[in-house]
Amino acid sequence: MFTIKLLISINRVKKSNWVFASTFPLLLFSVLTPSAFAQDKDTTQNSTYTDLMPYYYAAARTGDNEVINEFLKAGLPVDIKNHKGYTALMIATYNGQKTIVNSLIEHGANVCAQDNRGNTALMAAVFRGELSIAKTLMSEDCDENQQNKAGQTAVMFATLFGREELRTLLVKRGADINLEDNSGNSAVSIEQANQ
Repeated sequence: MFTIKLLISINRVKKSNWVFASTFPLLLFSVLTPSAFAQDKDTTQNSTYTDLMPYYYAAARTGDNEVINEFLKAGLPVDIKNHKGYTALMIATYNGQKTIVNSLIEHGANVCAQDNRGNTALMAAVFRGELSIAKTLMSEDCDENQQNKAGQTAVMFATLFGREELRTLLVKRGADINLEDNSGNSAVSIEQANQ
């Protein structure tokens, strides 16, 4: 992996070389599949995934749909999580990459997945004020009252961050404005505190 990272850092200067450098990990991934090793299959697969994940997440963050699609065609699980529990869908959402969000959903990304703190892609969209992405995520089948580990919901985020249009949409979809988080706050009490 050191060689790949070195190659990418050296070749970033030129766009034509960057295309090769950004797809080189995919080539390596497709050649060095777990079946190519005599080691334990799961250990090798996890190691290969771990080494390639930064490139996958970078593509989600920057909107490189071609690289995302190549990773998925090569067999990288669409919902693979990093050490914080973030999926590519969460990262793309947070960075406003609607095309990537749509592509990941088409590839079967779990829209309801939670990170290590229990936050979802929808919560990220609300936090960042990504209305279009939030609408896309809301069109999938998730619980509007899904709570993170602090008991907070997307409608609480919408209320807290003044995302009125998103708050209205969430309430229309069934979000409970009276549901309380672990500290006893609800969307209603947050709204009252913000006035």
